[in-house]
Amino acid sequence: MIRVLQRPSAVVVVCLAFVASTHAAAEERTFTIASGGFKLVAPEGWQRVEPKSNMIETEFSIPPVGEGTPAGRMTVMGAGGSVQANIDRWYGQFSQPDGSSTKDKATTKTMKVSGCNVTIVDIPGTYKDMPMGPFAPGKAVERPAYRMLAAIVETPTAGNYFLKFYGPAECLSKHADGFRGMIEGLAASK
Repeated sequence: MIRVLQRPSAVVVVCLAFVASTHAAAEERTFTIASGGFKLVAPEGWQRVEPKSNMIETEFSIPPVGEGTPAGRMTVMGAGGSVQANIDRWYGQFSQPDGSSTKDKATTKTMKVSGCNVTIVDIPGTYKDMPMGPFAPGKAVERPAYRMLAAIVETPTAGNYFLKFYGPAECLSKHADGFRGMIEGLAASK
């Protein structure tokens, strides 16, 4: 049993400060898509960062699994093209160490969340990273043992939105449930 005998107001101030900091952290992880039509909350520990490209609307850095290993990255953007055309393009960004088809190693799942069709794609393999972006010229950097979890959110009126979380496979494995929970928590903004 804990009893506060002196300065109970200090305890209240500490509790209020904790609640305020927790609320501020959740606000920093909250973002919208579709011109504010839908809200998502990134998992705890994911840090919002300045997007590396002006095509990206929102970007997060995901804590690495081990010291000296790269962080994960999640990007959010609206874009055109069919769902299947984008999935096929993502397959092309990976190769398999055994030479097999990336499409055969990948999994897809479709669900309905807050009135939106959502397709989740999980792709393992060697990632062909284009440091300047997927449409920029330059040489790809091959990153073995990587993985991508991506969600395509088909909004009723604002087009498609793409949430791509990629990085070392160990990082993705550790944070995959958080990504899926974020997508399943997609909510229409009020």
